[in-house]
Amino acid sequence: MNRLLLACLALTAGAAHAAPTSYVIDPSHTFPSFEADHMGGVSVWRGKFNKSSGKVTMDRAASTGEVEIVIDMDSIDYGFDLMNEKAKSAELFDTARFPKSVYKGRLDGFVNGSPTKVSGVLTMHGVTKPLTLQINSFKCIPHPMLKRELCGADALATLNRADYGIDAGKPWGFSMDVTLRIQVEAVAAE
Repeated sequence: MNRLLLACLALTAGAAHAAPTSYVIDPSHTFPSFEADHMGGVSVWRGKFNKSSGKVTMDRAASTGEVEIVIDMDSIDYGFDLMNEKAKSAELFDTARFPKSVYKGRLDGFVNGSPTKVSGVLTMHGVTKPLTLQINSFKCIPHPMLKRELCGADALATLNRADYGIDAGKPWGFSMDVTLRIQVEAVAAE
């Protein structure tokens, strides 16, 4: 009986002192995307960014963590070359002056070891504003090939692009609301 009690205490003590795990964003499985109004409700344009990087630090036992996603704005992809070039221009993202956007946040609202939101800030087009991402799904598994933990999430928020100085189309009735979705996979660092 005493051995069982000591074993339980040892396991509990180890869990209480678990160190945070660092994860590296997998750029081949992480593609921040967006949905934006076209012509005041005529249609919804969708696009993604093909290049991103970043890191996550998480301690599920302590219900804490941080995330940083860096988006290469020149990698914007609507699936339409003409619109890609327009989006890079000074009228929209002005990627010559603002080549990167960065989202930094704190993992929050843990339920059963999984975060339900990220409270953070988005820096885009030279402007930094608070932005909370709601996490729709979150899962960690042993990576079958790398033999390290793999975690993935699908998170989203709605932002007003005019708040970031990007208001092209506003005089024609375009909605300034944009849905940002960050679909991310990250592998535990070696």
